[in-house]
Amino acid sequence: MRILKSKLEGCVKLSGAKNSALKLLTASVLTDEAIEIYNSPNGLLDMQIHIQMLNKMGKVCTEGDSYLKIAENKIIPELLWDERSIRNSLLILGALTSRFGEGKVPLPGGCPLGDRKYDLHIMILEMMGARVWEEDGYLCTKVNGKLSGAEISLPIRSTGATENGIFAATLAKGTTTIWNPHIRPEIIDLISMLNNMGAKIRVFGQKCIVIDGVDKLSGVKHNVIPDNMEALTWAIGSVITNGDVEIVDFPFEHLEVPLIQLRESGMKYFRGNNSLIVRGGEPYPIDISTGPYPGINSDMQPLFAVFGASSKGESRIIDLRFPGRYGYAEELAKMGMNFHVNQGMLQITGGNSFKGAKVKALDLRAGIALLLAGLTAEGETYIEDAWQIDRGYEHIEKKLLQLNVNLIKS
Repeated sequence: MRILKSKLEGCVKLSGAKNSALKLLTASVLTDEAIEIYNSPNGLLDMQIHIQMLNKMGKVCTEGDSYLKIAENKIIPELLWDERSIRNSLLILGALTSRFGEGKVPLPGGCPLGDRKYDLHIMILEMMGARVWEEDGYLCTKVNGKLSGAEISLPIRSTGATENGIFAATLAKGTTTIWNPHIRPEIIDLISMLNNMGAKIRVFGQKCIVIDGVDKLSGVKHNVIPDNMEALTWAIGSVITNGDVEIVDFPFEHLEVPLIQLRESGMKYFRGNNSLIVRGGEPYPIDISTGPYPGINSDMQPLFAVFGASSKGESRIIDLRFPGRYGYAEELAKMGMNFHVNQGMLQITGGNSFKGAKVKALDLRAGIALLLAGLTAEGETYIEDAWQIDRGYEHIEKKLLQLNVNLIKS
């Protein structure tokens, strides 16, 4: 992807949330009845991979305009897959084991975020009675009969582990309690859909989730929540380019803490009927730590790094969930960002203008941070492996053109 300095101006409508939609697709594995998903971000690369995975197992997926129907022909409890995998394969394993008492999926892929293993997922399935092992690049499970309800205490507020606990417990025998879960909008969206399918799931704030297992789930029609990461991207982009952007379907209730931080750091915005209108502003230095919802999550910190680099003064970021997740900073340094890491803290000295350069999207969130920096850079910015951005931003080039961004066609 090649971009030139641009001012974001115009109106953009948010797509459905990637981190919700992928889990809703996984939930379809729990039933043999049809699932219909509206506001589905089918254009995302990760969504296309997940759809292909479902088809491979025996589901029949029919795509429309922001619509996806998932029916079932004859599903098999294994995903034989030799193409690029996504981390959602771990959740497919939990759903298969819950429904069939066995499962086989490829070892997970996705973003390399440091020490991000899958021991918690194995712990959950083993606590519920499954035997789990690795075999020729696959993760396999087997249980005699059905999974059994358990008391699961998560050592950290892990989104993926919380979701896998929900999938595993929904069709298990008895009651499962997940202590110390990570309650965030995408998980509430998943629970809402599952309950409408006949699951019995109760949420007690950040304290625990209680799931009474049921024998069967039915089909459902469900609307995906808007993508809060996309919302934050356009908001920050409007500030650093001194733009004027209306973001339609803005999820205010999901971004209260980041909005407070941005408002106190120079963002000027107004609330529309169903939108956020960001009229530029002047970025001030930021001082943040990542944490569980409703705080600033780890995915957001590369965006805040670009915001801080666009200000005058020192900004500080510490990632408490994935320590050392600052690989993108080396790429931003090629564009002129001045930074150093001190005892696990990213310290950015702002005030230097970004300069166009050849950089590489190491992962999805690094890619979008480089894109934002490129919007303010003097000269051309060339982003290698820009396909990473397509994993989480639907129709990104179309939306950039809508907002008057100068894209150079290859």
